[in-house]
Amino acid sequence: MGIHIVIADAQELLADGLRMRLADHPDLRIVDHVTSGKDLIAWLEQGTADLVLMDVSLPEMDGIDTTRAMRTRFPHVKVLAHSALTEIEYINSMLIEGAAGYLVKGADKEELVLAIRTVMQGGRYLSEGAQLSVERGYTHTDKRMDGRYIGLTEREREVIRLIAQEKTNAEIAAALHVSEETIKSHRKHLMTKLNVRSTAGLVKYAVDRCWV
Repeated sequence: MGIHIVIADAQELLADGLRMRLADHPDLRIVDHVTSGKDLIAWLEQGTADLVLMDVSLPEMDGIDTTRAMRTRFPHVKVLAHSALTEIEYINSMLIEGAAGYLVKGADKEELVLAIRTVMQGGRYLSEGAQLSVERGYTHTDKRMDGRYIGLTEREREVIRLIAQEKTNAEIAAALHVSEETIKSHRKHLMTKLNVRSTAGLVKYAVDRCWV
């Protein structure tokens, strides 16, 4: 039977490269490639997969939200995060939402195969770059291992999206039917929650996750 793998990544070339890397392992079968989180959920409703190689930066529905949805709807399907993003926010979010591992893009074929097999055998795999990021993050910040700092409410997510669209506090307040003071409070709380120092950090967070 082998291990049936779906690649969730916006880049076609990357998917082609992964197919080539796994060509020498006939039991590791890439059965399809989807380019968005919504497409992946739709695919899983009809198809059969054992593992998803999941990028964090997916359009429409990012890898973190997609992994969260899969945990409820397709708990039998393993998720191995596969991303160029190495910040602790993304690594920890993926693990909290149910990913069994985090592999940084650019890993060689041997590491890719090792990560897949480790996850499929019930283990957890973190590539060296991901491990270092987590270690540094918990050394230099007050972030908690239980992940409570990372979860964003729907309102907070909407505020970040509007900030990334260069909306002013007044414009965001009008759009969300709240006061400017409330938006200022959201901004301050979000910067603390995500460990960023400026609006530019919030914008980068939104861009990295393909929210804008």
